[in-house]
Amino acid sequence: MVTGDPNVENFSPDGAESESPKKIEGRSLRQIALGRLKKDKGTLAAMTIAALFILCAIASPILDQMGVIDPFTNHRELIDSSGNPKVGISGSHLLGVVPGSGTDLLSRLMLGVTFSVIVGLCATIVAISIGLVIGLIAGFSGGKVDFLCSRLIDLVLCFPTTLMLLALTGSIVARLEDLGVPKGNVAIGLYVILVLGLFGWPTFARIVRGQVLTLRNREFIEAARSLGATNKRLYFTELLPNLWAPILVYSTLLFPVFVSAEAALGFLGVGIKAPTPTLGNIINDSVAYAQTNALYFFAPTLSVALLVLSFNLVGDGLRDALDPKADRH
Repeated sequence: MVTGDPNVENFSPDGAESESPKKIEGRSLRQIALGRLKKDKGTLAAMTIAALFILCAIASPILDQMGVIDPFTNHRELIDSSGNPKVGISGSHLLGVVPGSGTDLLSRLMLGVTFSVIVGLCATIVAISIGLVIGLIAGFSGGKVDFLCSRLIDLVLCFPTTLMLLALTGSIVARLEDLGVPKGNVAIGLYVILVLGLFGWPTFARIVRGQVLTLRNREFIEAARSLGATNKRLYFTELLPNLWAPILVYSTLLFPVFVSAEAALGFLGVGIKAPTPTLGNIINDSVAYAQTNALYFFAPTLSVALLVLSFNLVGDGLRDALDPKADRH
């Protein structure tokens, strides 16, 4: 006979002690994604490298102010009459010095990462913000609004961004300076950010639109509407929290695109000018010394490649981890 006394043990019919049933705990999407990421060694390695670049971008201006790195002082005594360095890698110059000026190459690379990351991050924020707004409105409104937004996306995709950057730099930068933006690299940097951001949102807007089209007829949206929810609540409380996964994934994929775009523009002489270092203008300056000083050319080139590769791998890993249809075993 089975008793209700908790102190009395229960036995199975064959005399063996019965085991208490185990509790089955559900896992949230966040827990599932973290579990997948912990098993993905490649993505974890890429995250480590990407975190080091971000840490370098944050720490470099502080180290510059403290005098730990010196990216601007010219050491003419370290170069010969032809502009080539007299010394190579040493304890005081771990990557040598820049030909022609004698500045410390590692210091300029570290601060160059800072300015390149700032441009890429700001352009990503602009593009993601515009794409999110346009995609939300197009996908949720439907009808004529969706048609007009879709045609706007197609129109922006038709513009040759690089050609516009090259052709309009002088006039737009001058206009920004007339509006009160500090002259020189501040105005140029703002111009690059605006152009990259204003022409980099259409693909993300299409992704958001597709997500919203699948969400707007779900039960929780219909329930919110039946309770009298306003469009503002539907946008910010019901839809937006369900879009954080594509926002996160696409941001990590778009950021390296803008960093490499800044590097390309700096190489073409359109971006931020020296002596303010960016990865792009360092590569531009190093081309003339590619044969005589290979380290000066390959160090910034490999930095761009490693930064872009690490963030692309992070984006791919996050996309796989956040995919609800992926294998969970």
